[in-house]
Amino acid sequence: MSNTKFDELLSNLKTSKWNIMYFMFASTWFFLIPFQSLSGAYIAPSVGFHCRPPENLNNVTISEDNCSYKVNTSSEVQELPCTSWDFDKSIFSSTATSEFNLVCDREYLRATYQSIKMFGTFVSPVIGGYFADRFGRKIVVVVTLVTFTLCSSGIAFLHNIYAILVFRFIVGFVNIPTFYTLTMEVTEMRLRSFVGILTALPWAFGTMAWGGIAYFIRDWRTLQLAVSLPNLILFPVLYFMDESPRWLITKGQHEKATKVLKKAARWNNSKLPPEDELRSLMQEIEEEAKKESESPKDAAPSAQTNSSRVRKKLCNLSRPLLCSTRKISLITVFMCVDYFIVATVFYGLSLNGTNFSADPFIYMILTGLMEIPAYSITAPVIQKFGRKKTTIFGFCVSGVSLLALAFIPEDITWLVMTLAMVGKMLISAAYQTIYVYVNELFPTVVRTKGMGIAVVTSRLGSMLSPYITDYIGPLVPWMPSMIFGGAALVAGVSTMFLPETLGKPLPDTITDLEDNKRREKRTDVEGDAEEEKRLNS
Repeated sequence: MSNTKFDELLSNLKTSKWNIMYFMFASTWFFLIPFQSLSGAYIAPSVGFHCRPPENLNNVTISEDNCSYKVNTSSEVQELPCTSWDFDKSIFSSTATSEFNLVCDREYLRATYQSIKMFGTFVSPVIGGYFADRFGRKIVVVVTLVTFTLCSSGIAFLHNIYAILVFRFIVGFVNIPTFYTLTMEVTEMRLRSFVGILTALPWAFGTMAWGGIAYFIRDWRTLQLAVSLPNLILFPVLYFMDESPRWLITKGQHEKATKVLKKAARWNNSKLPPEDELRSLMQEIEEEAKKESESPKDAAPSAQTNSSRVRKKLCNLSRPLLCSTRKISLITVFMCVDYFIVATVFYGLSLNGTNFSADPFIYMILTGLMEIPAYSITAPVIQKFGRKKTTIFGFCVSGVSLLALAFIPEDITWLVMTLAMVGKMLISAAYQTIYVYVNELFPTVVRTKGMGIAVVTSRLGSMLSPYITDYIGPLVPWMPSMIFGGAALVAGVSTMFLPETLGKPLPDTITDLEDNKRREKRTDVEGDAEEEKRLNS
């Protein structure tokens, strides 16, 4: 109810300069994120190398993997580990891989460079959400942007790989979705779905730009600094941005909220309700928000039986584990499977340019290009065909395309690239769809928890993908395609066990899920009875 009243207030303010400022800010932020999220492709890529034994040795035989060499003496053959290498500079003039010798027994550090940023994003949503709810959205945005800019730029000046990994972790840790939350909270309800999907497009354009910038800057330190300093263009906007008026009202800071709303009305050339009416409305919103946070929304009705009351209490106690009932448990499990796999495949394809293409720059640009139709047509497709069918289609066709890659000869480059891009486009569409799907599957009382645990599992997938592409890929080139393709098919099958949500009201309580299930069964029985009656007549 409190959300409805505030949404009505936002509708009165209309959408103009004030709202667009937040949208442009968030869009710019999402445009800049791929430079850090996918930086492993150009900062610490897989490059060719050749063992360089000490010059004073004779009768030296270098191993096939260039990680050791044998010295033939008159008495014995001694095998020694290689400690220095000559690196191929035909594509990159300088990389973290060549500077810090991230090969052989240090190969895992190259995958860790990419993965540790994802590990930072694994722990950030819970902590960031807590601070944003307690201290406000804007202060979190300011701290995030300052820390993100300092650490991402600072990486270019560090000369220790372990220090770089620490800074990478911090960059991931402060990659908090508060930018998105703040934008959604100042967006009219009628435009929220539209804005939510459009904010995904800057990521695609940023991915394309990342490939283009890296093409022109082949030195890793210069490249890292060149893509980190543009964060500074967001700092002036912070001066004009305000705290979320929705958050201010729910926290009882009505004076500040009034000031923000008056500014929004002035910028949008719209009118607010009279002062006394506005304050009364804010008081109602605050009181209702407190009631919603203090009292359980799925309280049992007075006519419930004792056994039902007991079951309800048990559901309330076990709600944090999202296992109150069989149905909510299945939704949780299958959504976690989907999120884990979609993130693994999505990031795996984005980082797998060395296996699918001889030109890593063109590959990155094309992967970003494939995301544009995936994001832009998702909204009308899921509105017509539903969330379930769209998700299954995206997973299954992507899986088949990627599995086929394992059997295609590498010299048929056009077919390899076509299948890889089809897989990327459809896994991107599935990723976008399940963001809508998960919010409609979980009831209101556990929606935040359900979304939270799903996002956490996706972070695990994004942490795993660099090891598949950078560690397994060079050893067995066809294996990443098999892993990603097989995983996508598993996700498609798991989605078959989930209910469709198109055209159905959002469940508020866990009991609503069971009621909806019984209602569907009753509708099916009634439909069969009607059909039988019609045939008999």
